[in-house]
Amino acid sequence: MLRRFIAALALSAAALAAPAEAAPKKSFDIAWTIYVGWMPWPYAADSGIVKKWADKYGIDIKVTQINDYVESINQYTAGKFDGVTLTNMDALTIPAAGGVDTTALIVGDFSNGNDGVVSKTAKTVAELKGQSINLVELSVSHYLLARALDGAGLAEKDVKVVNTSDADMVAAFKAPDTTTVVTWNPLLAEVKAEPGANAVFDSSKIPGEIIDLLGVNTETLKDNPDFGKALAGIWYETLALVADPGAKGKEAREAMAKQSGTDLAGFEAQLAATKLFAKPADAVAFATSPDIMKTMDLVRTFSFDHGLLGDGAKSKDVVGIGFAGDKTLGDAANVKLRFDPTFMQMAADGRL
Repeated sequence: MLRRFIAALALSAAALAAPAEAAPKKSFDIAWTIYVGWMPWPYAADSGIVKKWADKYGIDIKVTQINDYVESINQYTAGKFDGVTLTNMDALTIPAAGGVDTTALIVGDFSNGNDGVVSKTAKTVAELKGQSINLVELSVSHYLLARALDGAGLAEKDVKVVNTSDADMVAAFKAPDTTTVVTWNPLLAEVKAEPGANAVFDSSKIPGEIIDLLGVNTETLKDNPDFGKALAGIWYETLALVADPGAKGKEAREAMAKQSGTDLAGFEAQLAATKLFAKPADAVAFATSPDIMKTMDLVRTFSFDHGLLGDGAKSKDVVGIGFAGDKTLGDAANVKLRFDPTFMQMAADGRL
């Protein structure tokens, strides 16, 4: 499974892509990739929830799986999709940095243990000093490591990062010359199950920083507000099933588990490491909290320091990030990523 990583090729593609052309229309397509926090989308499509809400607003919504996560964002950035599932960091560094104005329509969850650092030799982050650490470079794993090191008074220069594909991560950890890896679930669970594995740090130590979103083209949303209303309706009706402790909820979670390649126990273990905002009011509270600006300042600083805002970026302010209350980080004249709680608030108020 390829999830949530950034490559130089992807960034180049994004930088060259033109913003998606937006105009009033009746047919829309959103792209998704496999991850616990995004499995409600295909379930909603298969169960008829997508059609129900699309019909309510007289539109058509297609939900399309893309096997390659980076490719899904590249295709969205190039205008082939109206929306895409992605993380806050990737939303900033691919479409936004590439000039595509993107709105975080749904703030779905944040990783609360789904991403972690596992070592055979170290039991604390401080003991990682001098080690080689395998991870998907320039990914949320890389970001997690940087935050872990900073908290322990270390810097990236104190370790050696070894770029490793997510597909090779478990095998890499089993190799005798590998001591430490940083990865995400379900790979994280496999690595932690290895004999002698020590969970050194995980995303629960930086709550709210690795955020999973549904991003949509801002111009498309502006021209077609019913698209946003339908998406919010779809999402929260489906999340009510995810959170349902009864038979209907179990049936829904089993279907999501199967589609994501695991069983119910495995899926629920991943859910337990995910802070899912099942109620729209909770998502609104998170999206309007001052903490989200602090998080995005950390994310944009990391992204700029690692060259992810484009070759010509002179500072982390090059891409503006908008928040509720007309607040902005970076260039207010170049806002390309927006945390807009409007449609989540409509769901919370029962106005969909």
